[in-house]
Amino acid sequence: VQLVESGGGLVQAGGSLRLSCASSVLATTTGAMGWFRQASGKEREFIAAIRWSDRDSRVADSVKGRATISRDRVKSTGYLQLNSLKPEDTAVYFCATTKSRPISSSLGREDVYAYWGQGTQVTVSS
Repeated sequence: VQLVESGGGLVQAGGSLRLSCASSVLATTTGAMGWFRQASGKEREFIAAIRWSDRDSRVADSVKGRATISRDRVKSTGYLQLNSLKPEDTAVYFCATTKSRPISSSLGREDVYAYWGQGTQVTVSS
């Protein structure tokens, strides 16, 4: 399984970006896609996740109200819309997918995800 992120870049504070994550395999009725980010010198943190089958989703408190996660099963692509960006949102953003359908409460756990993309850099200038 290959995941390819796109949509990152340099944006001014208050701006928006939509990140995409294309999967090399067709999305099935199982599994979930998650987004994580890692700022320089910090640990990777959970941002948002969505299950392919029922669109059950979770969003981290750090971006709640500013981030929306969605998926297109036909295209096997997930999206992360980020609004009202802040300099502290600067990080490498990774998407990841699971092998099977996780329970909702586990969507934020890194160990649930089996496949990871290479990441896309998001830089927010003040």
